[in-house]
Amino acid sequence: MDRPIGMFDSGFGGLTVARATIDLLPAEDVVYIGDTGRYPYGSKPLTDVRRYAHELAWSLVKDYDAKAVVVACNTATAAGLDDLRAELPVPIIDVVAPGARALVTTTITGRVGVIGTVGTIASGAYLRAVNETGAPVSLTSAACPGFVEFVERGQTTGDEVTVLAERLLAPIRDAGVDALLLGCTHYPFLARTLSDVMGPGVTLVSSADETAFEVMHRLGALGLLRSDDRIGRHRFVSSGDVEVFRELGERLLGPELDHTEAWRPRSGPSAS
Repeated sequence: MDRPIGMFDSGFGGLTVARATIDLLPAEDVVYIGDTGRYPYGSKPLTDVRRYAHELAWSLVKDYDAKAVVVACNTATAAGLDDLRAELPVPIIDVVAPGARALVTTTITGRVGVIGTVGTIASGAYLRAVNETGAPVSLTSAACPGFVEFVERGQTTGDEVTVLAERLLAPIRDAGVDALLLGCTHYPFLARTLSDVMGPGVTLVSSADETAFEVMHRLGALGLLRSDDRIGRHRFVSSGDVEVFRELGERLLGPELDHTEAWRPRSGPSAS
């Protein structure tokens, strides 16, 4: 119960999930690994992403004693969720299923869209997740290469972002959707631009809040939530430049991210 909640992402995007979890569960300790040394995941082969996810998840469990692991990355979820759930001895919580549930409950017309990285969209993970809800909706998907790189540079608005968004979101707009799921945890940082491009008749849906609620429900059902009145400790770890991660991460997350550690995994899945 007193162990931390572990989270990982390819970089900064999963901080949206961390923010929502910290706000919803302020007593919980959180350890977040941003794999900025190997980002972006979206353009890499899913076999590579699966290996990265394996390393990060096991590190959270063995090196940081995490009581649960949140895969705060849509591409990693699409690549390796089933394997992680089969191998790790702790609850594994993803961002795809909560996002899909939020999307189908938001729409009025039944026409919905999802955007994500090339890897996520190509995997069909969201199509399967939406179908599993049983909701009678029509889904239009579009890959958005380049969005993650803008966020990782701290460039979340401006003409370049808008021009790219107008081109990549054209098929979603043409489909006449009324709800659009931001199927990458980086994308909420671009929400202002994406909302302007899609127009006032489209609701943007982020999986971050729904994932935080899923964490609360899953850990609560297992008796793993802290019950004491305290403010949790938050550790932020990066596989890349820790100072760059701290500076941009504090802008994106807030004052909780005032220090970043270097990720130095001490054990692997086969370590005793």
